[in-house]
Amino acid sequence: MKIFIETLVKALVENPDSVQISEEVDRDTAFYKITVHPNDRGKVIGKGGRIANALRAVTRAVASKNRLRIQIDIQTD
Repeated sequence: MKIFIETLVKALVENPDSVQISEEVDRDTAFYKITVHPNDRGKVIGKGGRIANALRAVTRAVASKNRLRIQIDIQTD
């Protein structure tokens, strides 16, 4: 799942080498923390969070087939 999320995010940004994704799995839930270059934050979050919400929806759909729950956090620091 981490590779899937990484592929999606790298396709959105101008600096794909700066994309970092950390993964933490707890029972049936996977937590992903996405960090991107400061100039690419808007491209990953989108206007009003639309792209971020779409990213979450797609990954949840894929994860539900594997009976996993997913939470994605996009770092804005």
